[in-house]
Amino acid sequence: MAEAARKKGQPRFVCPNCKKNLEFRRNISFVDAPGHEILMATMLSGAFLMNGACLLIAADEVCPQPQTREHLAALNIAGIENIIIIQNKIDAVSKEQAYENYKQIKAFVKDSIAENAPIIPVSAVFGVNINLIVRAFEEIIPSPKVREGEEFQFLVARSFDINRPGTEINKLRGGVIGGSVLKGKIKVGEEIEIRPGLRVKNDFIPIRTEIVSISQGDNLLEEANLGGLIGLGTKLDPALTRGDSLIGHLVGKTNTLPEIISQVELKVNLLEKVIGSEMQIRVQQLKHNEKLLLVVGTEKTAGTVTKILKNSYILNLNPPICPPENSIFAISRIINRRYRLIGYGRLFNQNQ
Repeated sequence: MAEAARKKGQPRFVCPNCKKNLEFRRNISFVDAPGHEILMATMLSGAFLMNGACLLIAADEVCPQPQTREHLAALNIAGIENIIIIQNKIDAVSKEQAYENYKQIKAFVKDSIAENAPIIPVSAVFGVNINLIVRAFEEIIPSPKVREGEEFQFLVARSFDINRPGTEINKLRGGVIGGSVLKGKIKVGEEIEIRPGLRVKNDFIPIRTEIVSISQGDNLLEEANLGGLIGLGTKLDPALTRGDSLIGHLVGKTNTLPEIISQVELKVNLLEKVIGSEMQIRVQQLKHNEKLLLVVGTEKTAGTVTKILKNSYILNLNPPICPPENSIFAISRIINRRYRLIGYGRLFNQNQ
């Protein structure tokens, strides 16, 4: 905002109001959630990395739109409580229409996780009330606090090779993993372990490597902790990180990560209606031998129902996963030839 108000020739990082030098307070990373219903699993993957969310609603459309309903359901599943509702396009409607849309929003979020979220009217085209959104970030979505003594855990949201084709062997740089720190902190030069890791026949072998760089946008850091998306430069063969091949893996310091699992017992919460379907379809109970899609953190895996117990279900997973503690398992089933979100589950022993 200060940069937008700065005139040519004036110094950078100066407050346009009081003319004093600005001080760095925090860095915020944004994850844009796709709206299409077939990308709900992808949207949930991003949601598990978020400390808060902005629910964007257009003032010139009836609320809720189908995608808005799906996104609110995803926020409920992911348990994201720090929510800001942004009522955009107020410049495209009259005052009366904007207020009517506001009442629709209030009715829509009633009894949901976003019931008490502030609703900020905004015109992105004219830059109206953008300052109020920035203030809401500070008040509603504070930076997470680092707890001393917690073991480092990092969830991989992407991985890639930064070397250009034709790079000489002696100039190759190691693979990069991007994502967010779940807890603890990590420094350049420390050794890490990645699970499940490398698949060898029917087994997985954890990958160990060293951190050679930490980046957050254009900034290079010596240490990373909670908050924002970061990239970890490693000594890994770039072939292991190419094409997002490590998405969903869990990273930690050596011998500190949870075990790799190929079977789970879940306490399942099914939704009343199928998410993403044009028709209002009631969600049926899970069936024996039914094949489902599970999203756990940023990982996707196939789950087959092998046992139906009184208060839980046992599912075999393929491929195996290494989920973070207290993970939520988003559950989708094939309906009309597409995977649709039908509910979520937690490890059964976490609910005792």
